[in-house]
This record gives sequence, C-alpha cells and structure tokens, in this order.
Amino acid sequence: MSEIARRSEFPDTRGWIRALPARAASAPAFEPAVSAPAFDPAPTPQETFLRWLTDAVEAGIAEPHAATLSTVDPSGMPDARTLLIKDVTDDGWWFSGDDRSPKGRQLDTAPAAALTVYWRELGRQVRVRGPVLVGPLEVCARDFRERSVFARAVASTGRQSEVLADPAEYDRLVQERLTALEHDPEFVSPHWTAWCVAAGTVEFWQADPGRRHLRHRYRRKGDRWAAEELHP
Repeated sequence: MSEIARRSEFPDTRGWIRALPARAASAPAFEPAVSAPAFDPAPTPQETFLRWLTDAVEAGIAEPHAATLSTVDPSGMPDARTLLIKDVTDDGWWFSGDDRSPKGRQLDTAPAAALTVYWRELGRQVRVRGPVLVGPLEVCARDFRERSVFARAVASTGRQSEVLADPAEYDRLVQERLTALEHDPEFVSPHWTAWCVAAGTVEFWQADPGRRHLRHRYRRKGDRWAAEELHP
C-alpha cells in the first residue's frame, strides 16, 4: 500500500494530486503486469480516471500522475514531453508551465493537445484529447505558489529550453530569482499558466494477456458523455 493519504482525506482533488510523490525512482525489473481491478466505468471519464489513479497510487506506482503531453508547433510538427497532471475537474485535466516555453508557444498558436497516461504495472493507459483552455488567474497563481521556492525561482527565469552556453549563467539567474523571492515571497510570475485539456474524447485501455484488450471510450455530446466499446 502507498504511504500517500487517501483522496478522501484531502479537501479537494488538487490537494491530493499535489501530494503525490514527484521524485525519481529506480526502474523496476520488467515483469508481467499485476492484476488490475475489474473495470467498472463511471458515468464520466473524470470519475473513471480518478478511480484508476487511485488504483495506481495504492499499487505503489512511482509518479502515478505523470503524463505525456503532445502538442504541435506552427509548422504542424508534433512535439511531446512528460509532465505532471495538477488537477482533474469537471472542466478537464490540468497541467501548468511558463507561457514562454515551447509548449506555451505551441498552445498559443494551436490550442489543442493530447494527454497520455500509462501505468505499465497495471497494464493500463488513458488517452485524453481536446482543446486546451487557459485557467483563471487565481488558479495560475495557486499553482505557482504551491511550487517549492527553488522551483518558483527556476520557473520565473523564463529561460526554459533556451541554449545554455555557460552553466554559471543558470546558477546566477536562479540565485537572482531566489533573492527576489526572499524579498517578495508572494510574487507570482505573470507568465505562469495553468492549462486545462477540455476533453472531447477520453479512452481507457486495459491490457489482456490474450490480446483481447479492453477499450472504453467516452465522447462528449453537448453537456453529457456518450460511452462506447472499441475493437482491440
């Protein structure tokens, strides 16, 4: 069992997700997936996702809230990176970052994305696709302030993914921001953004040893969800 408290012990889903460990772990030896709980889909994909995330937490999977975010650049070339899901609400799946980063620039020109979550040990994955919305200022500010002081300093340099000619430059920029945060601990970077994938489709995939994989897809129809099974 995981040492992380149960979701019911937190005031909201964001608080629970924020408490999940986000640290490197030794990769486990490859072995057949452990038995996943029986699939019993809920009325909405958010509810089903949180059930599966809870299963992953209780199975002791490292960083169970990690996901691959896929976007496209202005030329249509796909791009992807792994990040942490920050919240799951009725609106969708939330993640965050600096709007000057590659993903921020890509989402500004093409505000749509796919999130892929894979729990190898359980033989499960989830695919979320849809338009991406910018969250309100208070959500962006909360997300920024929930980061550690060092993480806030790094984020507020605004240099993510730029060429680093001299490692000393990085140290200097971060130290400058650390000093600034000491004098203004309530500072929130105006570039820090909380984005939400407002899913149009969400697919849940569960492996089967006989290759009869289970695929359950939700499709948004107005203000409700339609569910359907897919061929493996």
